[in-house]
Amino acid sequence: MKKIVSAEWLHKNLSNPKLIILDASIETNASGKEFEKFEQTIPLARRFDLKNVFLDKTCPFPNTIPRPQEFESECRKLGINNDSEIVVFDNNGVYSSPRVWWLFNVMGHQKICVLNGGLPNWIKHGFRTEKEHIKTYGVGDFEVKFDKTLIVDFEQMVNNTIDKKFTTVDARSESRFNGTGKEPRKHLKSGKIENSINIPYQDVLQDGKYKSKSELNKLFEEKCKDEKELVFSCGSGISACIVMLACQIGYANSLKVYDGSWTEWAERNNLKTLV
Repeated sequence: MKKIVSAEWLHKNLSNPKLIILDASIETNASGKEFEKFEQTIPLARRFDLKNVFLDKTCPFPNTIPRPQEFESECRKLGINNDSEIVVFDNNGVYSSPRVWWLFNVMGHQKICVLNGGLPNWIKHGFRTEKEHIKTYGVGDFEVKFDKTLIVDFEQMVNNTIDKKFTTVDARSESRFNGTGKEPRKHLKSGKIENSINIPYQDVLQDGKYKSKSELNKLFEEKCKDEKELVFSCGSGISACIVMLACQIGYANSLKVYDGSWTEWAERNNLKTLV
């Protein structure tokens, strides 16, 4: 499958019996800003709950990737099969949906794509909507094939400040990256991890959709030319995936994410404000 698809493509393929549509909308961004609320969703969409279900609830850091066996179990509850062709969207155009795209790739399922422009673009096209997600479907046979190499941990990040085997691409705002802006988690200082560059996630988007392949290629060439080993980071692991997918579309085949991101880095390095 393609990495991203248009609203027109999805509309034409709604009758595909293998198609699973996942609504990964969340209410706020990392800074606590509320997204526009919609009282409708795309037909046949199933709710993919990133904030309450598809995460490791035992981890002290937000949005941590769920354990493989739990991911498998929850996907089966959603009726997802090994041969399912998944389209994931969200309510902000492109925000939380790339995180789901990455999760499925980590879990060994590549038949997934992001709806470019998400629900707002679907509505803009005048396509039919429903008031509720579908809730009646059989149990799926989804099986996880976990690829832990796509998850970069704290120890690897620490080692990279010394051996510099990869470049970290930070998706936070320029002010947070430079240490002049405030973090959403007020007890943490802002700043950057050594051997990292900054590509704010907003820079890869335009009007809620990904920029063109050529525009993305130009951006990554300017920011990280000749740096083919890339690891993506942000505040808590969601917007990192926006930039990671942009890189996939326009520059290099890198799927690695520092899942703990700045929240873990600042906490474990005791980079805290005087509150």
